[in-house]
Parts: sequence; C-alpha cells; structure tokens
Amino acid sequence: MVAKGEINPLRVVFDTNVVLSALLFRSGRVSWISDAWKGKRIIPLISKETLVELIRVLNYPKFKLTPLEQQTVLEAFLPYAETVHVRNNKMIPVCRDPHDQKFLILAKQSGADFLVTGDADLLVVENFKCCPIITPEQFSKTCL
Repeated sequence: MVAKGEINPLRVVFDTNVVLSALLFRSGRVSWISDAWKGKRIIPLISKETLVELIRVLNYPKFKLTPLEQQTVLEAFLPYAETVHVRNNKMIPVCRDPHDQKFLILAKQSGADFLVTGDADLLVVENFKCCPIITPEQFSKTCL
C-alpha cells in the first residue's frame, strides 16, 4: 500500500545500451537515468537474459574495464533493479533483431510501464500493446 502523497515508481525495462550509457558516461545525455533509479523514482527491470547480456557487453574491449571496474558498474545498478523470472513467450510481436526479443519478453511478463531504448529495431516494433517503447529523450519528457 502506498502512503498518501507517495508516488509509485515507474517500472521500466532499459535496453543494455541505455543502462551502460547511464552508468559509464556520467556527463552523457542519459546520465540522469541512474539518478532516477537511485532516487527510487523508477525501478529498472531485469531478467537473467538481460543481465547476461549486460555482463557480456561490459567485457567488450572498447570499454577497457578491469574486472573490478565491471563489478563497480554492476554494483551501481543491480541493487536498484527488480529481477523478473521470464519464460519464452510466443504471443508478442517478433523484433527484427532476434537478440532484442528478450527486452520485449521482459517488458510483457514484468508488466513494465515502459521499455526505454535507442535501438531502432525495438523502436519500430508494431502491435506491442504491453507498454510504450520509447527513447530516453521521450521518457525524460513524458515521465520524469
């Protein structure tokens, strides 16, 4: 039950690039997102599949992150995230990039309020009635 005057935080699926941009580029265009989850205005939603991708991408040579730095990045995110157990779902639209399907499945099965992404393959998905798929800029303007 929410006390009078309190607002339920938005439950949001962020694609991997948005999470990494928020965490790695503190003065970047989406750095405000990590402040929003730290301030409990939003709850990032993750699944085993999206977490595995996040860990894999943190290992990319272009980021030049040591194992300790990778752990620090995860520690700045995971305590604020809600883990959702998902199962394959054939009743949602298919994303043209099969590697992005996990975000649609997570959004549907978690009851997310939004899926936030900069990925064109997700932004063009049609007939996804579970929640709006929007860019970080749209999310900022309409929700926070």
